[in-house]
Amino acid sequence: MLARSNSLNIDEFMQGLIKRNPDETEFHQAVEEVATSVIPYINENPKYIEHQILERLTEPDRTIIFRVCWEDDEGNIRTNRGYRVQFNNAIGPYKGGLRFHPSVNLSILKFLGFEQTFKNSLTTLPMGSGKGGADFNPKEKSEREVMRFCQAFMTELSKHIGEHRDVPAGDIGVGSREISFMFGKYKQLKNEFTGALTGKALEFGGSLIRKEATGYGCAYFMEEMLKHKGDTLDGKICLVSGSGNVAQFAAQKIIQLGGKVIAMSDTTGFVHDPDGLNEEKLEYIIELKTHPRGKLSEFADEYKCKFHKDKSPWSLKADLAFPCATQNEIDEADAKLLIKNGCIGISEGANMPSTKAAVEVFREAEILFGPSKAANAGGVAVSGLEMTQNSIRMAWHRDELEERLKKIMQSIHQQCINYGVEKDRIDYLKGANLAGFVKVANAMLAYGVI
Repeated sequence: MLARSNSLNIDEFMQGLIKRNPDETEFHQAVEEVATSVIPYINENPKYIEHQILERLTEPDRTIIFRVCWEDDEGNIRTNRGYRVQFNNAIGPYKGGLRFHPSVNLSILKFLGFEQTFKNSLTTLPMGSGKGGADFNPKEKSEREVMRFCQAFMTELSKHIGEHRDVPAGDIGVGSREISFMFGKYKQLKNEFTGALTGKALEFGGSLIRKEATGYGCAYFMEEMLKHKGDTLDGKICLVSGSGNVAQFAAQKIIQLGGKVIAMSDTTGFVHDPDGLNEEKLEYIIELKTHPRGKLSEFADEYKCKFHKDKSPWSLKADLAFPCATQNEIDEADAKLLIKNGCIGISEGANMPSTKAAVEVFREAEILFGPSKAANAGGVAVSGLEMTQNSIRMAWHRDELEERLKKIMQSIHQQCINYGVEKDRIDYLKGANLAGFVKVANAMLAYGVI
């Protein structure tokens, strides 16, 4: 019998993972980022090697793939593929969003589910990790088509979820409308009213500030990083990418905290408003991006500012950047340009919006870098609070929820400090990875080999 090695090597570990999970580049990227931080710690604590904790953490508990058949308005039968990746339930029921987008595939959902493991751990709430969705595009579909798809999707998903098993939420392409259709179908199928989904409407068990939570949390995390250095958001020039839910409310909270948001973007380009957004301008963008969805070029026409077609906002001079659009939207060249133009801090509102090379640029420059698993944990934190409210059959007021959210983001920041001290600076990426890892890993050790 071969003896188990008493140390892990990052290159050998990644070679094995890539061999087991070929062509899943987003998943490889997410795992390598975490493994780089935690393997030195694991090698100092051989109990994690003996029990193969990292190997077990990178293998989902189960992956469910299913067919979704539905009928469009013309009577045509349509077929999509649905997924639920239940990644890890060591510290609580599986928890994570559902994404409806043509780009959805197993690699993206595994990367998101893996990241969710650490993000949910950091919130301090009892939530495991999962992710799911379908390669369905709700854009340009009628209300009835979206309803029929959601009901067909839930017919299969309902077999695998529940308030004590797996509690999905929304993500890209899945908002309150889609959650409501799915929850209605779940309620009908199960003949019970339980908190099996979060992101519900307020009338039937939803939570106040849920839609604002990810963006608010992203801004709060930046506020905490600056505060730790004796600085504030007040007067800082800020770039926000995206113009969806996360970006909208990140911008709103930045403005409330005294920052000046001069850019937002969508899939067609970005708008540059040197005077900065105010509540009126932001409300215009929010209205523009709700049904029917408009383009930011319309905002530029309305407020007489510059629209840059098919470009991202990272070329502008600014103090702070908040990438809130999608994964890998900031590449190495963008990162270098941000640093050159005076950027001193990044708070990631989207999931893994910076490439590996971009992250290295930020870390080498020793600017403040709030990784997504820490900076955008506000959304799942309030989802967890919605689960609590459903369980105790009551609802908290907005001010109380926002105070709870702020305290959770402060706690996440403190955990990053506890594990991320590097001489005279804080490595927030290392801190978030280690803090998230230790809690889940210790729970897995306690359970034995299961």
